[in-house]
Amino acid sequence: MSEGRIYRLGDIRLASGHLLTDAQLVYETWGRLNGNRDNVILIPTFFTGCHRRSAGYIESMPALDPDRYFIVSINMFGNSLSTSPSNVPPSASGDGFPVVSLQDNVECQAELLRSEFGITRLRLVMGWSMAACQAFQWAVQFPDLVDAILPICGTARTSAYTKVQIDGLGAILGPVWRDDGRTDVLEGADLGAFGRVYAGWAFSREFFTRKTYTSLGYSSPRHLLDDWEQDHLAWHPGDLASMLRTWRVFDIADTPEFRGDLDKALASIMARAVIVPCTTDLFFAVADSVQAVAGMRKATLKPYASDWGHCVALPGRNPAFTAFLNAILIDLLGPDDPS
Repeated sequence: MSEGRIYRLGDIRLASGHLLTDAQLVYETWGRLNGNRDNVILIPTFFTGCHRRSAGYIESMPALDPDRYFIVSINMFGNSLSTSPSNVPPSASGDGFPVVSLQDNVECQAELLRSEFGITRLRLVMGWSMAACQAFQWAVQFPDLVDAILPICGTARTSAYTKVQIDGLGAILGPVWRDDGRTDVLEGADLGAFGRVYAGWAFSREFFTRKTYTSLGYSSPRHLLDDWEQDHLAWHPGDLASMLRTWRVFDIADTPEFRGDLDKALASIMARAVIVPCTTDLFFAVADSVQAVAGMRKATLKPYASDWGHCVALPGRNPAFTAFLNAILIDLLGPDDPS
């Protein structure tokens, strides 16, 4: 898998009014764009994810067929590949890396697709976790462009409870979280502890009590926690803090048009949608998905019962869920063959 392709945006004005200088998005594609430019599937990235992780969905689900579809995965800001605290010059980050909303991400993703490929239609936007949130954002921000969305373990607004979880994780990161996103002061971030605490939220009570972790090759909860600690030690604390902030402020209704009215924002979505929550997800409650489906015009709720919690959708790691999702994709994409 390549390191990805780069799209340079230049200086961009964020929804907050702040400036993100010399911004760029890193992305990857699979398959070929058809003559009508309407066979496009977009897979944004999840928290700590990247386009290489998105490949796991393509490789494990036959419905995501590169011979039929042009599949694009765009790395969100803050994930260490696209513009992030870890890869901007110190002069640009010393006073604090700005909060980049999912609205900002989607606006820039749309520019990339238009400018690089002439794409003005998306067959599907799908994704897990923060990528699911981006699917909702796409459907609200560009209602005439998106045919269908498949949000997996994600909601249309970050709940008050999830903000408490985010604030708890952020506190472990020290000054980069407390001091308005400063990335020139990295001391005090306990990345190992971040990984261990995050693992407790990412899976479920049942996952540990029923020893479901053995299906991932772990011999004990400690084995899993040690692995998550090592994984997160490789991260730049500023990048983790940036993604957490993006997640925390997410709300599809936070626009001048909707003024915080979630029902109005949901009702504006024209795309067909299948919403897939996990019954044991500790970050995104099924009740929030029920609310979203009730407010949308053409949405179906398909909850998945599993011990895996939020991590049920780890790319290619849960064969039963992968088969479940592949069947949904077949139905959602339809039998017609893009030409």
